[in-house]
Amino acid sequence: MEKWNGRHVLIVGMARSGVCAAKMLCELGADVTVNDMKTAEQLGEETMMSLNGISCHLKLGVSPDELLEGMDALVISPGIAYAKPFVQNAIAMGIEVLGELELGARVLHGRLVAITGTNGKTTTTTLVGEIFKATGRHTLVCGNIGYPITAEALAMHQDDVTVAEVSSYQCETVSKFHPDVAACLNITEDHLVRHGDMATYIAMKHRIFEQQTRHDAAVFNYDDPACRQMAEGLKSHVLWFSRTQKVPCGAYVDDGMVMLSIDKPCAVCRIDEIRIPGPHNLENALAAVAITGALGVSTEIMREVLKTFAGVEHRIETVRTLDDVVYINDSKGTNVDSTQKAIATMTRPTVLILGGSDKKVSFKPLAETIAVSPQIIHCVLIGDTAEQIRCALEEKGIRAYTMAGYDFDHALAICRQMAPAGGCVLLSPACASFDMFKDFEDRGRIFKEKVNAL
Repeated sequence: MEKWNGRHVLIVGMARSGVCAAKMLCELGADVTVNDMKTAEQLGEETMMSLNGISCHLKLGVSPDELLEGMDALVISPGIAYAKPFVQNAIAMGIEVLGELELGARVLHGRLVAITGTNGKTTTTTLVGEIFKATGRHTLVCGNIGYPITAEALAMHQDDVTVAEVSSYQCETVSKFHPDVAACLNITEDHLVRHGDMATYIAMKHRIFEQQTRHDAAVFNYDDPACRQMAEGLKSHVLWFSRTQKVPCGAYVDDGMVMLSIDKPCAVCRIDEIRIPGPHNLENALAAVAITGALGVSTEIMREVLKTFAGVEHRIETVRTLDDVVYINDSKGTNVDSTQKAIATMTRPTVLILGGSDKKVSFKPLAETIAVSPQIIHCVLIGDTAEQIRCALEEKGIRAYTMAGYDFDHALAICRQMAPAGGCVLLSPACASFDMFKDFEDRGRIFKEKVNAL
């Protein structure tokens, strides 16, 4: 465990990760200063109360630049880019800069599994966590999934397992991060506003493998060319997963069966026994099999969990059936690839809600998917990107759309009018949520509330 006693640490950002990091560092004896550019009034009573009982210095409504002098370390939230001037100033002053994920991993005991990729991270992370829990081991599921690693890092023991969802934002601030098993599920265009280009985005994802040794395992999607390239030259033992072909070591499909091959091929379950639907979830299941197989979990335990795991909130989540129309919440569809995968799971005539805040990506691939989908009968466009999506649809000759602006109630009214009996309404926006909502979870909760009130 890294020694923090007596060290002066500045934490910037009063989100959940910042508060948990402050609490953990105080328990380790550090002298902690918590900073946020917002004032106490702007942060709100609930956020301020989260610091109750934590012995730290509060510096709110001031620039972190004013607080760097005398600090040994700077801990920043994932929402703060590494390129920010105050972060670069800290580096120039010889102050160590790290993120909350890195901080928690440094004090952690037990096995660490890290899962990244553009899509499927939350489902796979949760599924892997459920498989490890089914073995009887104490398991922490954390990271970008919404539960900070520092909330429980000090309570983890040598026989425990931590399963962390890792975003590209979190990868910016890892340096000693060393998972026993690391996985990259897929790579598609995303977060270019933050990273600038795909090469940088991929380089960030690659960082979770950099501290691994030959005693560790790295798991990749064999069907993804970017993942295959990422696996080249690693020191760790590489395992693959594929839903299209047999792989020499890892998880694959053979004659309708999920197979795991490490020492020898073993059947896990039939693909029609996997409870979570769709080809993308078959990939997530295969990834989970390869990851847990790398740490010796039995195929019997994998089978039982795959047969019962129902998925995660806000990811192709059935809300209700009203007038023989199924309403589905896929608010976690925050990029084009994710929404394309959601479309592939639809088996009924579907009205699709699209749009949100701009990630500076092309919607042409999404329009192409909609153009050839036999299920998408109408699109309802909302938010900042509605006009961009409209143009992409028009270029493919698609006229079955309605512009709903920023009025979510109006969007739902259009959906109710357009969806036929026996059809679906699918919220899968292919965009971030910050133009109209606090986050994708807020968007999904509001959707569910409004649908249940119809």
